[in-house]
Amino acid sequence: MDTADLKVFEAVARTGGMNRAAAALNTVQSNVTARIRMLEAALGCPLFERHSRGVTLTAAGDRLLPYARRVAWLLADAERAVRDGGTPRGPLTIGSLETTAALRLSPLFARYARQYSEVDLAIRPGTTAELIEAVLERRLEGAFVCGPVAHPSLIERIMFQEELAILSAPGLASMEAATQGGIARIVVLRAGCSYRQRLEHVLARRGIAVPRLMEFGTLEAIFGCVSAGLGITLLPRALIGPVWQAGRVAVHALPPDEASVTTVFIHRREAHLSSALRAFLALAAED
Repeated sequence: MDTADLKVFEAVARTGGMNRAAAALNTVQSNVTARIRMLEAALGCPLFERHSRGVTLTAAGDRLLPYARRVAWLLADAERAVRDGGTPRGPLTIGSLETTAALRLSPLFARYARQYSEVDLAIRPGTTAELIEAVLERRLEGAFVCGPVAHPSLIERIMFQEELAILSAPGLASMEAATQGGIARIVVLRAGCSYRQRLEHVLARRGIAVPRLMEFGTLEAIFGCVSAGLGITLLPRALIGPVWQAGRVAVHALPPDEASVTTVFIHRREAHLSSALRAFLALAAED
């Protein structure tokens, strides 16, 4: 078994067929089939079940797949480390909560772009759950998420502290007024949003039922629905200043133990930390 065999095996598992794997690897199907047969012979067990629609992994193949992926990631990471001469340059893709990007990151990005013009910086928005998964799967070098994360494969660095507040339609004097009868409709981002989870926890502690969720993909849509009286939401207080001052929403404070939330930056523990990412984290630490 060598790395070339594992690369072919991973391609077949990912595409679900010998022909499709051959196309992905820019080779011929006979070469892929021969490689898989040699690998199965070396290991002494079948890795795929063949059927008319392609192939599916056997139990043994399912156990081998994470190792094949890990080897591929390790080789790619080794190449990145060798090519990284210490000067920040090339692509740097990081993720961020939409709220963090709106509140905290624009000045940081501007300073970084001025100082490191050879870096192609790309930002990918997402929920905390989505961003953690993307970092673990190496689709992002790192991400700003709600902490604590406490994952053994990740390193987290505390970056910001935020104060959360409940938002409701204007004219409602308190959260109790917004949840009359012990019922609350909530307006939130999609599943995996840490603020959504925090709001559900806050309401549960008060014995308030949530019969209806309204999910939206943008903060502006959430503001609009809350302003129209369709429900309540939970967001960082600093983010809602202009909206609150314009009279679009009412803001309700929470006790300190419920209001405080930490934003952390995560990256993989064993992955090569590129010069571009090191420079970004050093600049962020100055704020």
